[in-house]
Amino acid sequence: MSKKRPRRRRPAADLDATYICDSCGEEIVVPVDVSAGSHQDYVEDCPVCCHPMTLHVDIGADGEARIHGEHE
Repeated sequence: MSKKRPRRRRPAADLDATYICDSCGEEIVVPVDVSAGSHQDYVEDCPVCCHPMTLHVDIGADGEARIHGEHE
C-alpha cells in the first residue's frame, strides 16, 4: 500500500505586486516573474510620471510578492 504524499503548492508563473511611487503618489501594479528568484532588485520607470524607481521585490515562503520602490 503506497502512502499519499502531500501535494506541494507550486507558485504561479507570475504574480502581481503593488507599490506607491515616491514621485507622483500613484499605486503601481507590477508583474513579478517568480522564476527570477525570491529577491530581485531592478530599475523601472514609473508608468505614470516616468521617474526611475529602484524596485526591491521579495517573494515569501507563502508565495506572496512584496515590493518596495524608491527613487533611483
